[in-house]
Amino acid sequence: MNKIRKRLPFRSRIAVRLWLLMMLLVALGIAFMWVVQIFLFERNYVDSTVAEVQSRLQPIIENIKTKDLADHAHLLSSLSKSANGKMILIDADGNPIALYSLGYRLQKENSWDFIYAFLYNLKHSEEYQQVLQGKTYHKIIRDGSEPLVLEIGIPVTYEGRQALIVLYHSMDELHTVLRINRSQLVILSITLSLAAAMLAALLSRHFVKPIHIIKSTVDELAKGELTATSELSLNDELGQLSDSVDELSQALQRVDVLRKEVIANVSHELRSPLALIRGYAEMVRDISWKNDEKRNEDLNLIIQEAGRMSEMVSDIMDYSQLQAGYIQLKKDWYNLYEIVESEAAHYEQNAAQYDITVRLESAQKDIPVYVDAMKICQVMRNLLNNAVNHTADGGIIFVVIETPGNGIRVSVINPGEPIPEEDRAIIWERYQCSQHHSGRKKGTGIGLSIVSTFLKAHDMCYGVDCKESLTTFWFEYPSQSN
Repeated sequence: MNKIRKRLPFRSRIAVRLWLLMMLLVALGIAFMWVVQIFLFERNYVDSTVAEVQSRLQPIIENIKTKDLADHAHLLSSLSKSANGKMILIDADGNPIALYSLGYRLQKENSWDFIYAFLYNLKHSEEYQQVLQGKTYHKIIRDGSEPLVLEIGIPVTYEGRQALIVLYHSMDELHTVLRINRSQLVILSITLSLAAAMLAALLSRHFVKPIHIIKSTVDELAKGELTATSELSLNDELGQLSDSVDELSQALQRVDVLRKEVIANVSHELRSPLALIRGYAEMVRDISWKNDEKRNEDLNLIIQEAGRMSEMVSDIMDYSQLQAGYIQLKKDWYNLYEIVESEAAHYEQNAAQYDITVRLESAQKDIPVYVDAMKICQVMRNLLNNAVNHTADGGIIFVVIETPGNGIRVSVINPGEPIPEEDRAIIWERYQCSQHHSGRKKGTGIGLSIVSTFLKAHDMCYGVDCKESLTTFWFEYPSQSN
């Protein structure tokens, strides 16, 4: 067991499945963080930047819409400076008029080379038509999913004619912030994955460890090591499973001890009548065969011992059939009083050798029941044998048939030490010695197990009561069956 505790492997399939399941949850969490970052946070950053630029430019834009910029050139410089980027003034035909950068006007020959390609694309865009209609527009120019420039188009008047201004606000700062955020998120994702992988490995190993211990305990029990226990102290379902395995170990030990006792009892009980039969048979052959009285006495003893052996063998055979699940009831209508009376009379002769009296008490003598008569006879035989075994010499055994309510109850009552409360539930189990460890200990020890099985097959209630130094074994024929 100690070796198993030390080498519990992470190679366990259930440990791997638990680890993969926990890592899947971590992967889903990381994927959720990326989705939130890209589709929520970054979009909020861009929207906030656009709103901030628009709010800063709005007063100037409202001002230049009502004035001719040819007469107020300073407004163009102010607008370019506020936009913190480049600005192009274009006439209605799409020709450039002026180019500004950070509030300063640039010379055409130095910085206008890139404008003509841009103007060609602008004149064929929906935004150009929108500005010509007197509407302002803005859009974000991206490189893939990354925002680069905020473009704003504004309708204006220049030299009395319609014109437009296109502002370019660089989003390099925002782009840098987003790139840093993504880098941090990558580092966080890798760190979280490694930490989660180690933690998941430890947790799965910790969870699987008691399962391996319980499995190894069950394997040892299956190999015959009935003293094996898991020795786990857990306050959860695994702890309950461990306790159940320990209880199974104790039950198997108890059954094994009782099984050995039964084998010893059966061997002893069979050896005694066999020795008597052989001895008296030889005596009849060699000595008393001429003496009729002595010969008959010896032959009767041989017949009696042979009958006792037959009963023990019948019990063992019946129990073997019960263990194989072979129970077939041959029910018919019988008189319960006659069944009980027949078995009581038979055991009255057996009890007489110990000076024990068997008394039958019944208010009725015609009690029709629908049962398997052979099985009920065997039930009565085992109950009476149990009572004789645990009744002191000179005692009285009462067999009572009564009708409490609408049912019919048969009770076998014998004087003697009461059965301990904790043993009353297990005496019906296989290999349990009937009643307690005192008494004559005759029989195989499986009689009460046969009784319980036959009565369950008949759907009858049964039990044992101990009161005032009297032990009562009873079974009840249900009223609805009558």
